[in-house]
Amino acid sequence: MTGVIVVGSGVAGLATALHLARGGADVQLVTKAGMADGSTRHAQGGIAAALFPDDSVESHAADTLAAGAGLCDPAAVDVLVSEGPARVRELMDLGVAFDRDASGALARGLEAAHAHPRILHAGGDATGLAIEIALIAAALEAGVRLRERTLLAELLVEDGRVAGVELLADGRREVLRADAVVLATGGAGRLWARTTNPDVVTGDGIAAALRAGAAVVDLEFAQFHPTVLAEGAPFLVSEAVRGEGADLIDLDGRRFVLDDHPDGELAPRDVVARSIARRMAEQGGRPVLLDATRIGRRRLEARFPTIARALAGRGLDWAAHPIPVAPAAHYLMGGIATDLDGRTSLAGLLAVGECARTGVHGANRLASNSLLEGAVFAARAAAAILAGEVDAAPALPSAPGPESPSALAAVQTFSRAALQRLMWDHVGLLRDGAGLAHAVAVLAAWQDALPRPQTVAAHEDAGLVRVALAAASAALARPGSVGSHFRTDDASAHARELVSAGAAC
Repeated sequence: MTGVIVVGSGVAGLATALHLARGGADVQLVTKAGMADGSTRHAQGGIAAALFPDDSVESHAADTLAAGAGLCDPAAVDVLVSEGPARVRELMDLGVAFDRDASGALARGLEAAHAHPRILHAGGDATGLAIEIALIAAALEAGVRLRERTLLAELLVEDGRVAGVELLADGRREVLRADAVVLATGGAGRLWARTTNPDVVTGDGIAAALRAGAAVVDLEFAQFHPTVLAEGAPFLVSEAVRGEGADLIDLDGRRFVLDDHPDGELAPRDVVARSIARRMAEQGGRPVLLDATRIGRRRLEARFPTIARALAGRGLDWAAHPIPVAPAAHYLMGGIATDLDGRTSLAGLLAVGECARTGVHGANRLASNSLLEGAVFAARAAAAILAGEVDAAPALPSAPGPESPSALAAVQTFSRAALQRLMWDHVGLLRDGAGLAHAVAVLAAWQDALPRPQTVAAHEDAGLVRVALAAASAALARPGSVGSHFRTDDASAHARELVSAGAAC
């Protein structure tokens, strides 16, 4: 029997473990916190799939490629959209109750940069939670063994092959051996001062892969969600709200995004987020407003019950008044380089979900493709393992090495808050060469100075610094702007964006 360790318990990790267990593998799933404490349960908008007669996989592929700004892998996109419908039906068979309209047909929403309404949702705006609950139940029923509150400390590498993991739990270290290890540890949203990601999303799997020598690419591409509540702790207000008809307005009540793109609020996420950032700068840093009042109270509460409850808990009545929003770090397009079956550059190691760079997202993820990617590539990774095909993937892309740090960087004392502020200021939504060089220098100094970690928090800090240095170095090495990577010292970038928007009219 094949022994597999899956690290991470979101949609990608759970789906991988489920497919493996049903295929006869001995599966142990390790997760750092509680089983449902990752990003999947917080996914509001839904899952995109071409399931309707007025839609097609070709249209879904075209939208995905366009959002990715020319950097998607077309073969990966084809896998995503063509295998996606079957994976969604599989979720239905597991008991995910996607919402239906008055006629009993599947309900579907429209989100930015989609040509058709193709977003399935459950519980209004609780799609991720519905998927998480169904997958947990199915995985446990299939015999997946679960270890909660257990940190991945290191990958065990022997003769160039990953042979297991070193874990940390209750202050004790333990080595577990396996025929294959699957990383499904999510992104690295906690690199930034403002993020929609929960506290546990600290890039653990990507950091472990970097330490083990696996190829990690495209970390310069981090998506900032445009509409995150700007009062109190960040809380995502789904893009689906704009799909239902909400407008973004400035403090003068003007729909300013139309200045940057004819699709306005439904332009690609990177365009909308930058438009908001520019308008906020013009307003002295004050947030813009999301006006959902014309949708109506009854529809808002029925379609977005989770958001409505959260806003009410903060004393906000979005049915009566516009609410303040601003961008926040949301999703990492780059990650551990994989082939179409999840194999990495190290034999015995596979990666799925947000920690993996499959090539489907390019420089900017299309809304609601993330849950789909997790489900689709989990099934493919599990099939590869069950077939014994876990050798290193050939010809994977590799990122440039870290930049040589400048001696001009001011010495700073490390703290996680200082790291998050550094990344927000210099490796955030808007970047330039001087700021990126400064960030690289500071991060390199911190990486050299941090002691060997002994606790979970210290492991997280060390991993965040390593991933941050790789991301800042990749951003510095890419002088031009593309997708979510926008450099203000690329003088023609905004002009190109405006020309491209005009051509789309």
